[in-house]
Amino acid sequence: MNETFENPWPHDSHGFADILRWKLGMGERERARLPDASGLGAPLMKPDLALISSPPTSGWYVTWLGHSSFLLQGCGKSFLIDPVFSEHCSPLPIPSLRRKVAPPCRVSGLPHIDAILLTHSHYDHMDLPTLRKLGKNIPLFTPSGHAGMLGKKGFTSVTEIPWWQSAEVFPDVRITAVPAQHFTARTPFDKNLAHWCGWVIEGDGKRLWHAGDSGYCPAFSEIGKRFGGIDLAMVPIGAYQPRHIMRAMHMNPDEAVQAFLDAECRAAVAMHWGTFRLTDEPMGEPPLLLERAVEREKLPSGAFVAVKVGETRRI
Repeated sequence: MNETFENPWPHDSHGFADILRWKLGMGERERARLPDASGLGAPLMKPDLALISSPPTSGWYVTWLGHSSFLLQGCGKSFLIDPVFSEHCSPLPIPSLRRKVAPPCRVSGLPHIDAILLTHSHYDHMDLPTLRKLGKNIPLFTPSGHAGMLGKKGFTSVTEIPWWQSAEVFPDVRITAVPAQHFTARTPFDKNLAHWCGWVIEGDGKRLWHAGDSGYCPAFSEIGKRFGGIDLAMVPIGAYQPRHIMRAMHMNPDEAVQAFLDAECRAAVAMHWGTFRLTDEPMGEPPLLLERAVEREKLPSGAFVAVKVGETRRI
């Protein structure tokens, strides 16, 4: 019998009927907190191709590729997390799930990629057409439960890492699968047959944390305690409305800032906003609410920011 996974702490939940009522527009609609916020996607810039053409041997480059996709470069290696370059984040070209902001470059324009980290199997995070373009022999690292499916799709190097387990993927580069609050499914028949996670990447004396797709949860404090502070985090701030459905799986900007504090982050960039229109809030609302939450918590200037698609931060 296949193993199933669940979040190991209590949280709000919803059922198929709740999703159906929401999608059919039944019941009272939740109002946007900033109804005048832009409906446009995240700003886009051309990446510094000369900078990212080769990974640094000292320090790290972190480039946002849109949604939850990142190019991480350090210790002479280049990694991708949840790369999605397809036009739609769905099994079929559903118009409502079409990209609102183009990728900052083509897959062919990326530097040589040494490994890919995947957080879970949802289509906006595990994009098989993109993975095929990157090569079926490229090393893939996933949380538990994905190797069988990916193997059937022809991928030859899939390593599953359970929560809190680590692997030294290259000399001086260590990755750890860390908890997140979410779920998985690619069809109506495989819900939670694979796990979900965030990733901590350690190398050259630095710690990076990609929080994955997650509702606010107690694991964030444990991540801070176990790793003694995060030098740069990638934290989701979007796809949060309506709250009675999305609270369990997606943080809003206020919760994202609390996660930043819980995990003892020194700096963070926002993700999971401005690329696909997945939920009801205006696409431009999350970064505005993030600015308010950062100011309210009196974080240092630039500590937690929403960058442009294609922008690189250096650590």
